[in-house]
Amino acid sequence: MKYSIIIPCYRSSKTIRKVVEMTMQELERLKKKDYEFVLVDDCSPDGGETMAALLGLVRDYSCVKVVELAKNAGQHNAVMAGLNHGDGDAFIAMDDDMQTHPSQLQYLLEEFDKGYDIVYGYYPEKKHSKFRNFGSYINYLSVRILLKKPKDLKTSSFWVIRRFVRNYAVEYKSAYTHLQGLFLRTTRNISSVPIQHFEREVGTSNYTLKKLLALWSNIFGFSIVPLQIATYLGCFFAAAGILGAVGVVILKIMRPATYIGWPSMMVTICFFSGINLLFMGVIGEYVGRVFLGMSRNPQFVVRSVHQKNISEEEESSKEGV
Repeated sequence: MKYSIIIPCYRSSKTIRKVVEMTMQELERLKKKDYEFVLVDDCSPDGGETMAALLGLVRDYSCVKVVELAKNAGQHNAVMAGLNHGDGDAFIAMDDDMQTHPSQLQYLLEEFDKGYDIVYGYYPEKKHSKFRNFGSYINYLSVRILLKKPKDLKTSSFWVIRRFVRNYAVEYKSAYTHLQGLFLRTTRNISSVPIQHFEREVGTSNYTLKKLLALWSNIFGFSIVPLQIATYLGCFFAAAGILGAVGVVILKIMRPATYIGWPSMMVTICFFSGINLLFMGVIGEYVGRVFLGMSRNPQFVVRSVHQKNISEEEESSKEGV
């Protein structure tokens, strides 16, 4: 079985070589001899330092392929670029910052060898900031509710999938990629294993509140639950409004002196106007994404693909002899 290791890279010039070389050592230790690395530079804004590090790996290792994106596409779309350029029988996704540590690969692959289509590694104890952990919890609840994820399934950005899952995933062409949504509608033969979460070796997380919200909103592309909630709430508030109107009429008949106040009317108007605008926004989000999907906004744009030429490798070996 050939393994394709997909690593999205963003400002990772100081860590990516260590990640790749430690992963190689771990795969060799596990007697996984046939593998490749697909490293995706997500248009790192570091003056070319990340690309220089990646090209250094291409020169040193024939099993390394680098996909250079022309503009920043985001982590999930960068992974999709890697999936499109890998040719393994199984695909492993890792991060570039040593938090998804190569030493934990053995646990994922042991579980994967039991016959599962997808295996996630999850962290009983995370090394993220409180802000990032809160965002992860909100995402976990949203995926549970909107995508019907099994209650006992825990996920992360460290996973391994079979080729048929990858083949289905890359058929998705919308720019609003959510990998969990794609995987959950492909198969339910999924497992997760506890692994250790390591401290980030260099820098801080590149996820801002804006990026986390953008990623979270991509769930909408895989569920109509928000629209169903709008329908249910609309029915509820309509029924409440009718009952309230009936109650006001009865109260006025029984107590003609009852004063129907202007403030209560304005509060009611503001409340229901807010509800209407909220769900108009939800519907607008769906319509907007349909429009952008029809306009074929790309997931990613590849500037170039870098890989060591086999003839160059053979020439260098001859020179060594």
